[in-house]
Amino acid sequence: MKDAEINDIAIDLFVEALYRRYGYDFRNYARASLKRRVKELALALGFNHVSELISPLLHDPAFVDQVVPKLSVPVTEMFRDPAVFLAMRRQVLPVLASYPRINIWQAGCATGEEVYSLAIMLKEEGLYDRARIYATDINDVALARAEEGIFALRHLKDFSANYLKAGGRQSLSDYYHAAYEHASMDRSLKENMVFARHNLASDGVFCEVNMIVCRNVLIYFDRLLQNRVLRLFRDSLIRQGFLCLGTRESLRFSEIGDDFAAVDEDQKLYRKVLIAVGES
Repeated sequence: MKDAEINDIAIDLFVEALYRRYGYDFRNYARASLKRRVKELALALGFNHVSELISPLLHDPAFVDQVVPKLSVPVTEMFRDPAVFLAMRRQVLPVLASYPRINIWQAGCATGEEVYSLAIMLKEEGLYDRARIYATDINDVALARAEEGIFALRHLKDFSANYLKAGGRQSLSDYYHAAYEHASMDRSLKENMVFARHNLASDGVFCEVNMIVCRNVLIYFDRLLQNRVLRLFRDSLIRQGFLCLGTRESLRFSEIGDDFAAVDEDQKLYRKVLIAVGES
């Protein structure tokens, strides 16, 4: 048997152990991405072979705290893909304004940059006081950073440019306090945020919401898991609720494609149809 085949077996055993021991389900993540991350994890922790990860994973509960953050590497920024946020501001928020309460689920929130982007946009449209943003992720380390709301000041120049392109009405500096090379997001932005751990691969409906934002997460899943998560999103949305995906993701060819209509296909904004398939 070739080394590559042995390595594939070791990865399968590692992923199965992670799921059965701790409930973290990476079994249907896109294979190429998963293999790369597991190999990088082994090297980062000082192991020569992936198989060496399995014993400490099974016998040392603290070891999983080193594993999950490295497998789910968060990559994000404030107002990432500004055209998406501009389309959301123009085509989605005016509709949400007709509701007395607005619940938004930011799934796969990573370190929180997009959560604060949503909060800023809601504030500028006069909607934040009646909104609640539920921010979830599988990565507890990333969640803690998101809830803290402190970002490296060196990134704020790019974030500010994104904000203006996304239709920002003030200066992004109005929403944070700078000190010691860091930017701390204003406390008022955190008032209506709820941060919670949620595993898209195995957990159920989180709450009933008006809009779900989950960008650049599905690309790491295989087709089976993508459809599982999309069904979860459909079932979590109120009728005529909105779904925003990443620019490289789409509902086309998915199992639930007929349950949504495109609001802006280019920006991956969709709306759940009034009567979805299977509903009465």
